[in-house]
Amino acid sequence: MISKRLIGLIFVGALAFSAAAADVVIRIAPPRFVVEKRPPPPSRNHVWVAGYQRWDGNAYVWTSGRWEQPPRPRAHWVAHHYVHQRGGWVLVEGHWQ
Repeated sequence: MISKRLIGLIFVGALAFSAAAADVVIRIAPPRFVVEKRPPPPSRNHVWVAGYQRWDGNAYVWTSGRWEQPPRPRAHWVAHHYVHQRGGWVLVEGHWQ
């Protein structure tokens, strides 16, 4: 009989593989970063989440930045960014770390 732990490991591995396989490789380099004018923060606890160039399937589209509250103490925002791989550009989603 297969243990629940082994099934869990197989499931997690399959998720990691499917997420990597789902990367969209864009053959056109992303445009330069847009410098945004930040509105005042809603509170001292809010952190600026910078905007980024999003690929919509045909072209890059600017997604504006916004203020967000961190999900936990000492969390910091890692901005969206593109990495060059597999002959094109792949978006690494922004996330809290």
